[in-house]
Amino acid sequence: MVSGTLYSYPGSHRAYQILIAAGYSGADVKVDPNFEFGKTNASPDFLKKFPLGKAPAFEDSNGNCLSETNAIAGYVANEQLLGGASAINQALVQQYISFADNEITPSACTWTFPTLGFRQYNKQDTEKSMNHIKSCLSLLNNLLDTRTFLVGERVTLADISVSCSLIVLYAQVLDPKFRQPYGNVNRWFTTCVNQPIFKKIIGDVTMCTKMATFNAAKYNDLHPKDNKKATKDAKSPKPKKEEPQVVVPAAPKEKKDPFADVPKSTFVLDDWKKMYANNETDVSYPYLWENFDPNAYSIWFFKYKHPEELTKSFLACNMIGGFLQRVEGLRKHSHVIAGIYENNEPSLHYDIQGCWLFKGTSLIFERSPDWNVDAPEFTFTKLDPINNKDDRLCFEYSFLFEGEWSKGRGEPCEYKEMR
Repeated sequence: MVSGTLYSYPGSHRAYQILIAAGYSGADVKVDPNFEFGKTNASPDFLKKFPLGKAPAFEDSNGNCLSETNAIAGYVANEQLLGGASAINQALVQQYISFADNEITPSACTWTFPTLGFRQYNKQDTEKSMNHIKSCLSLLNNLLDTRTFLVGERVTLADISVSCSLIVLYAQVLDPKFRQPYGNVNRWFTTCVNQPIFKKIIGDVTMCTKMATFNAAKYNDLHPKDNKKATKDAKSPKPKKEEPQVVVPAAPKEKKDPFADVPKSTFVLDDWKKMYANNETDVSYPYLWENFDPNAYSIWFFKYKHPEELTKSFLACNMIGGFLQRVEGLRKHSHVIAGIYENNEPSLHYDIQGCWLFKGTSLIFERSPDWNVDAPEFTFTKLDPINNKDDRLCFEYSFLFEGEWSKGRGEPCEYKEMR
């Protein structure tokens, strides 16, 4: 097993690639806690091992030294991450790694660096970068129309490299309007960054709600001696190109309460969940209908809009599993069970449908753009279980995984629950 020390600064998307790859392969990679960019990598000892002074840099337990991100990530990865035994998959992985480095990252830096105060704003360069990012996202969106991951059926270095190169874009400038046309990319990206190993390395990634613009105050703080010159040179020729060093900004804290309009209620969702988990339905269902508060909570039947795309059971599992994973923040506000049904009419595919019980009387996903990534891919029908017997049976049967609500499909072959 590979082991060694990684030298890098906090928030480096390049270091994220290496550490995530190590997480999947089981490599023992430790980050040097004393590394200080601009100081450590300029020291004689560091330059003796890594003559160009670049970071990230890696020294393994045998004293071997590597200083290029993709070489390090490939070294700490396993065969699966590199594309497996298939020569074409190996080539495709390398293709997308290069795509991230050569197409996404340079434009991402040009667009986002002014918003972080790292670089002076140039309108022409920014617009050119925005258009190039649109081209990159369109390419990925078309590719991901029939795929869960970029290469094969599992995470590879292709997914790791491309998703890490997009983090700063999603965090800073890809607001809901800009990213709306790229639904497949949004789904894939949120699937990646919510994988446990990704989250362990990068934490939560919050998509921006408003496109960031040039941060003049931050720029002046970072370039105090160049303030006057920067103003004069705002329209001057481009400075000498340097290797991008992307620092992913800390995600802003959500200040607005998405449930501010919901009245206080005596119905306690956790009590219902415990009742459902620990009792038969002849006990839990009467409890629910005696205590359910339709003024503060609602129940919705939901169904995936494009079942014809789900020609394999794992695609359906990935679809609904990823959906629930990406709305993990709703766990304390909702309870859902979804069934996955094999359907042979007109050809083999898999249906996804079930019921949500959640806080509020309007569709919960519309209360936050972070929750509304996958929801548009489903139809939602609000039920009235208090006054409508069929609606009540729809909910009860869905939580039993049986009954007429399944429209003759019988028992589900899989089910997913977020409790």
